Amino acid sequence: QVQLAESGGGLVQDGDSLRLSCVASGTIYSNDFMAWFRQGPGKEREFVAAINGRLAKSWYTDSVKGRFTISRDAAKNSVSLQMNNLKLEDTAVYYCALSKSAYIDYRSDSYAYWGQGTQVTVSS
Repeated sequence: QVQLAESGGGLVQDGDSLRLSCVASGTIYSNDFMAWFRQGPGKEREFVAAINGRLAKSWYTDSVKGRFTISRDAAKNSVSLQMNNLKLEDTAVYYCALSKSAYIDYRSDSYAYWGQGTQVTVSS
C-alpha cells in the first residue's frame, strides 16, 4: 500500500514562486510514475507534470512548460514541484499521484494512489 502526503501550498502573488513536496510511504519503485495533478474552481482535475526515475524523463502540460519543474528524490521517496512565475490561472488544489503503469498516462484514472491535496492560491 502506498500513501502520499503533500505540503507546501499557500497564498502567493502573481509572478511569485512556490515549491510543493510530496512524500511517499510504502513500496515505491524507480519505474513508478509520480505526478502532480490540479483541480481549479469549477474545473475538472487535470494533469500537470510527471516523472519516472528509471526512464529519467519528465512530462509537462503545455501551460506550465518553462515555469514548473518536477523532480524526484529516490532516497527520500519524494517528488517536488517547483513553480515559478505563477499566474492567476494556476490557482487550484494540487494533488500528488502515483501510477504503477508501464507507460506514461495523463489521465487521472490511471493513477491508483493519491494524496489529500494542497491548496495553491495566486492573487493579483
